[in-house]
Amino acid sequence: MNGAEAVVRMLQLNGVRHVFGLCGDTSLPLYDALARLDHGIEHILARDERSAAYMADGYARVTGRVGVCEGPSGGGATYLLPGIVEANNSSIAVLGITSDVPVGSRGKYPLTEVDQETMYRPLTKWNTRVDRADQIPGALRGAFRAMTTGTPGAAHICLPYDVQKHELDGALVWAQPGQECFPSARSAADPADVDRAADRLVAARAPVVICGGGVLLSGACDALERLAELLGMPVCTTVSGKGSLADTHPLNAGVVGANGGVRETRAIVDGADLVLFIGCRAGSTTTSQWTSPPRSVAILHIDSDPMAIGANYRTEVGLVGDARLALTALRDAVAARLQARPAARAEGRALVARARAAKREALLALARSSGRPIAPECVVEALDRLLPPGAIVVADPGTPCPYMAAYFNAPQAGRHFITNRAHGALGFAMSAGVGASFGRPDAMVAALMGDGSFGFTCGELETIVRRKVPLKMVVFSNSVFGWIKASQKTGYGERYFSTDFSRTDHAAVSEAFGVRAWRVEDPAQVEPALRAALAHDGPALVDVISQELQDSAVPVSQWMG
Repeated sequence: MNGAEAVVRMLQLNGVRHVFGLCGDTSLPLYDALARLDHGIEHILARDERSAAYMADGYARVTGRVGVCEGPSGGGATYLLPGIVEANNSSIAVLGITSDVPVGSRGKYPLTEVDQETMYRPLTKWNTRVDRADQIPGALRGAFRAMTTGTPGAAHICLPYDVQKHELDGALVWAQPGQECFPSARSAADPADVDRAADRLVAARAPVVICGGGVLLSGACDALERLAELLGMPVCTTVSGKGSLADTHPLNAGVVGANGGVRETRAIVDGADLVLFIGCRAGSTTTSQWTSPPRSVAILHIDSDPMAIGANYRTEVGLVGDARLALTALRDAVAARLQARPAARAEGRALVARARAAKREALLALARSSGRPIAPECVVEALDRLLPPGAIVVADPGTPCPYMAAYFNAPQAGRHFITNRAHGALGFAMSAGVGASFGRPDAMVAALMGDGSFGFTCGELETIVRRKVPLKMVVFSNSVFGWIKASQKTGYGERYFSTDFSRTDHAAVSEAFGVRAWRVEDPAQVEPALRAALAHDGPALVDVISQELQDSAVPVSQWMG
């Protein structure tokens, strides 16, 4: 077989079912192999390599399988990079395959030459360029091993055009079982550390958990729930950890931090005498610039990456290992020590109930406003009621992320909320929503974006229509790059500069692509339009003329006063 055929067979052997990508001259051998061979892989042609990478990211997040994207040399390789680095820094297993100029053309100024290996090296967990066809199987095995073991991440393989056409021995083509999903090869925390952590949890008067994306990646939701219920312990999440516990669970206090956190939830964290971080880096957003929890609070930390433990807080006990294994062991150790719990301890359920009631009251007061432009709370509250159980919400940064992080309530645990919090690039939601739709065709997927994001990614409406993706979309249309303008308001004396742009009729644009669309200016029409869009049997978009972000009550701590 030739190199391109070996790539296809290696993907097949690793259980790949979907590949998202965009064609180019240097990818012709790979496309020919995909066309000729019987492999069971569905190729989804995107309209932009950035979109293809975001599709692979969304797909991987909802399936737990490696997401695969591909693109050609030159501009294609550079365009694929934003999605790859987002996945890598979000610990999502995404493989980017880029084709390249022939080996013999290097250094001769061929069209589209760029040093892809050097470009991708600092931005991926694993990266290589193959120079001979017989290196291809080993490169694919190395990529899948790196992406799925330890802390998951992204990988990149560069395939020169001529290497794809060279022959190799088919006996080299085999895959290591178990590395098609992530995490694989789980490691357990030291039992002595588990015992030490259990002692401290049981002795705490008011322990609180803060869950990051590692809980979802590990599939540790059930283990988390068992531990939290055993201790009656409030559970908070980061934006990426939303879904670690069902949003409706009586111990789920909600998202904390600068993006989506509210005062009531912060008060629960600030009242803790011990905080357990799980699969969370305790970064600036989660901790509101390392002020909540305060540094005086005792810290326990579970993470698969030892470098994350103690990076930002002095940690009494660090448990290095898989979150599900660590939580299961910790729950058993705590159960054996319950008789040692202090008599005077915080009532976690009561604390959470009061915080949630206050948050809900504040939301409803704004959601019922009849003012124009429409308050984002009106849209968020309606979606929270109307989306069916099991729905997946994909939110772009800007307006949708903090609002949905704070107020969307999935009735079940798991990955039902996706946003790109590693780098926060615009244009993520629509494409990641496409990937999530292919990964979870049984679930309704809703993509929420601002009009800035819509401008980045609206070309994928053609992909959505061509592939009959039943994606539901909402655009918050306020004709501004709102996050920057809101920051200019609070931090720069309202000296607004170069953040406003002209309003687009997003409904008309969408209908020109063949998407059923509604444009809403009256708050009274928000719910009817959303109902119609969600009931439509194909892709649908609701364009909401909404408040500018700097004039809204968006749950972002630096703007809340």
